[in-house]
Amino acid sequence: MALSAELGKAGLTPDLITTSATLTMERLEGGWTVTEMHLEVTAKIPGADRARFEAAAQTAKAGCPISRLLNAKITMDAKLES
Repeated sequence: MALSAELGKAGLTPDLITTSATLTMERLEGGWTVTEMHLEVTAKIPGADRARFEAAAQTAKAGCPISRLLNAKITMDAKLES
């Protein structure tokens, strides 16, 4: 949702956004904890240029409320399909 909002702010309307997440859990002192999350994002956006897409993706990643909720290391690969 954060990516969709950032794309809208950039004037980009996606036909399709797909995301998969891989998480890492570790047993810490307080119990099992999600410590890392890696996102694979692919978007099909007619007429989009890579720079604007990547800027929107990075802004979404940095400001995502779910990322802050998890308090875990979040990494992402974002790809723009042509």
